[in-house]
Amino acid sequence: MAQGCLKCLKYTMCAANFLCFMCGVAVLSFGVYMMVNFRMTALTPTLANFNFANMLLISGIVITCVSFLGFLGALKENRCLLLTFFLLLFFLMLVELTVACLLLVYEGEIADLVTKDLNSGLEKARVKNSTEVLSDWDLLQEKLDCCGVNNVTDWGPNVPKSCCMSKCEIPKSPYKPEGCLVKLKNFFEENFLTTGISVIVLCIIEVLGMCFAMTLFCHISRSGLGYKL
Repeated sequence: MAQGCLKCLKYTMCAANFLCFMCGVAVLSFGVYMMVNFRMTALTPTLANFNFANMLLISGIVITCVSFLGFLGALKENRCLLLTFFLLLFFLMLVELTVACLLLVYEGEIADLVTKDLNSGLEKARVKNSTEVLSDWDLLQEKLDCCGVNNVTDWGPNVPKSCCMSKCEIPKSPYKPEGCLVKLKNFFEENFLTTGISVIVLCIIEVLGMCFAMTLFCHISRSGLGYKL
């Protein structure tokens, strides 16, 4: 009975880690696609290295590597791989909780940094009149239905067409009343609960993965198959 349960645990770990590996490959591919097609680095010059595409790439690489270790360790019943898988999951959970706590503690400072960075990016677009920078701002303003950082006055006399409520060719076409900073804040506030639930669910999955890995590790140690390849 015990052997049957452990076999079931082994193949459950293999199946779960294989699914996680495929998800990691999908996330990695989407990150590459975002990096190639949506280079919105001009909006926030300081935060350009932490854009969405880079985060997807890093997440995809981490997921694929960790899930591959878990899959191979369970399949081969290798103690070294299972222990590495356990330690990596534990470390990732600590990092996630630390980042979540830092975001809560330094929420005001992060908001000020984003505001300052958006103003810097808009100033660069307004003064230098760069096509790349303007296209990034046009995409943001069209997607969020906003204009400027605070409002249309941020653009001065050269207001881009993406700020218009309708076609700018129409005389006295009204501009979008809200700034992109307010829209971004509303977006994060609306998705705060979803993000929190996602982090909690992710931590639960990681704890279950660690429990399964340690159970299998202890069984392999007792059976003397710790170095089976």
